Amino acid sequence: MINNLKNLTKNLFSKKPWGQFLQNILLVFLILLTLSALFSIFSENQIKNKTISLTELVNQINEGKVEKITVKNEQFEAVFKDKKIAEGLKEKESSISQTLLNLGADQEKIKEVVFEIKEEKDFWTWLGPLLYLLFPFLILGFFFWMLFRQARNGAMRAFDFTKARARFFGAGGENLKQKITFEDIAGMKEAKEEVKEVVDFLKNPAKYLRMGAQIPRGVLLVGPPGCGKTLLAKAIATESGVPFFSISGSEFIELFVGIGASRVRDLFSQAKRAGRAIIFIDEIDSIGRIRGFGVAGAHEEREQTLNQILAEMDGFEKDDGRIIIAATNRPDVLDPALLRPGRFDRRIVIDLPDVNEREEILKIHSRGKPLQNNVSLREIAERTPGFSGADLANLMNEAALLAARKNKTMITQEELVEAIEKVLLGPERKSHILSAQEKKIAAFHEAGHALVGELIPNSEPVRKISIVSRGMAAGYTLKVPTQDKKLKSKKEFLADLAMLLGGYCAEELIFGDVTTGAANDLVKASEIARKMVKELGMSSLGPLTFGEREQMPYLKVDFGEIRNYSEKVANEIDKEVAKLIESAKKKATEILSKNKKLLKKLAEALIEKETIEREEFKKIIGKE
Repeated sequence: MINNLKNLTKNLFSKKPWGQFLQNILLVFLILLTLSALFSIFSENQIKNKTISLTELVNQINEGKVEKITVKNEQFEAVFKDKKIAEGLKEKESSISQTLLNLGADQEKIKEVVFEIKEEKDFWTWLGPLLYLLFPFLILGFFFWMLFRQARNGAMRAFDFTKARARFFGAGGENLKQKITFEDIAGMKEAKEEVKEVVDFLKNPAKYLRMGAQIPRGVLLVGPPGCGKTLLAKAIATESGVPFFSISGSEFIELFVGIGASRVRDLFSQAKRAGRAIIFIDEIDSIGRIRGFGVAGAHEEREQTLNQILAEMDGFEKDDGRIIIAATNRPDVLDPALLRPGRFDRRIVIDLPDVNEREEILKIHSRGKPLQNNVSLREIAERTPGFSGADLANLMNEAALLAARKNKTMITQEELVEAIEKVLLGPERKSHILSAQEKKIAAFHEAGHALVGELIPNSEPVRKISIVSRGMAAGYTLKVPTQDKKLKSKKEFLADLAMLLGGYCAEELIFGDVTTGAANDLVKASEIARKMVKELGMSSLGPLTFGEREQMPYLKVDFGEIRNYSEKVANEIDKEVAKLIESAKKKATEILSKNKKLLKKLAEALIEKETIEREEFKKIIGKE
C-alpha cells in the first residue's frame, strides 16, 4: 500500500527538492488517513453487542427465547432464537447455570439452552491494548524518520544545482527512444553532407589529423522553426555512436549568480571525460545574444554564461574530440565572438523544403499510415509551398485523424486535401450559417478574387474556391504556384494586388456597395504596396529604400521602423502607395466588367455547391 501511495505522489510533484519534501508530507498524511479509515472499519466491525443483566437473562430463559450461552472467563454471550446477541458478566465463584438457577430460572428451560465454555486464548487480548498504546509513537517515529531522510538527501544534493542538466545519450548513457538516421531525413542534402564530415571525424579522427586538418569545433544550425534542426542533431547522435550531451540554452540560467557559468564548466568537463563527444545546445540565442546592452543582474548573469562558453571553446586542442553543435532561428542576435573562426565558424543554413523535398518528407511521415492506392503525395507537395517539415508531419497526422473520424480504413486524397486547408485556415465552421444575402455577397466576393487571379497575366493558378467558413474567414480562394520561387517580379506583385482587390471590386460592381468582408484583403494589399515602394524600389521614387527595420527573418516578426526620411518624402511614399492600389483596383474592375457574365455564372455555382475545385472552375470559365 505504501508503494502505491508513493507512486501516486510521484505523479503529483516534480523531482525538485521542494517537490520531494511536499511528496513526503503528502505521503505521511495519506498513510495517517488510510490507517484512520482502517481503524474506523475495524471499530464498526467490532461494535459492542447489547449488554444484558443476569436478571434479564433469567427472564428471557423462562420465556424460552434463549438458544445458546457461551462463557468466556467472567463474561458470557447469549444468542437468542431471533439471532440477536447480548453479552454480560457472570459471578466469578459459581458457574453460569448455578447462578441462573439461584436467580429463579426454570430448570426445565435451562435444559433447553445450549451452554458452551470457551477458554480465552485470543491473540488480540494482549496485543490490541499494546498497539493502542504504542501506535501514536510509531506514527511519530515514522514521520520524523521521513523528515530526517529528506534532510539528509537535501544536504547531499545541496550543491547539485551547479551541475549541468544535459541529457546524456549514446555510449554510457541512455538510448534515444526513436533512433533517427540520415536516411530518415528528407531533403537537406547540403546540410547532411556538412554534418556527415563531422560524424566521420568522430569515427576516424586519424584520417584528418594526418593531413594536418582541424575539424570545425562549432557547428551552428540556422533555420526557421520546424525545418529540422533538432531532428538533424538527433541523427548525428545516432550516426556518430559517441556520447551525445543535449541541453537547451535556457537551462543554464537560474536565480543564483554564477550558476550558468558553473553549469557550462560542468558540461564541458563531462564531455571531456567522455573523450570524443558531441555537445548539442538548442536555442543558443537565449544565452548567446550580443553583450553590452544590459546592466541588470539577469543580463549580467547571461553574459557571464556566454563568456564561459567562449572560454571553454578556446580551450579545445587540435586533437580534442569534443564538437559543439548549436541550433537557433535568430542568428542575427548572436554575439560576433561566438561566430568567429575557431568557435561556431561552420554555419549550416536549413531552409524550408522545396516541392521535391516536401514529397520525400510526406513519404517519410506516411510510414505506418494506410494510404489508398490512388493517393498522390506529389499533388499534396505542390499544394503546400512554404510548409516546413513539422507542418507536413502535422498535415499527415490531421489526415489520419480525419479518416479515423469518418470510420475509414484508409486515408484518401480527400482527407489529405482537407488537412491542408485545416492546417492553413483552421477547421470548418459548419455552425456559422450565412443568410441568403450574406451568402450571395460572399459568393460574388470570392468569385471576383478567382476570376481576376485567373485572367490577369503573371498570376498563379487558382486551385480552389469556397464560401464555407474556416477559422476567421467567411470564404477563401486558394492559389498555388506551379513551382517554388525564390525571386518575385514587379509584375507578379501587381497581379497579386489586383487579385486581392478583386473581391472588393466585385462587390462594388454587382451591389453598388462594399462590405467589411474585404477588410483583410485591403490590409494585405496595403502591406504589399508599401513594401514595393519602401523596400524593393518598385516605384517612381527609384531604387531607394526608406526606413530602417529590425526584423526576424526566420520568425517573420517586424519590430517597427526607424524613419530616416523627411516628411516630404513620406508624403511622396503615401502617394506612390495610393497610386499602386488605385492602378490595381482599376485593372481588377476592368477584368470583372468585361467578364460580368462569367462572374455571375461562377457566383451562382458557388452559391449552389459552396466549394469548387480547379477542374470545375476551368469548365465554368471556358478554359478547359
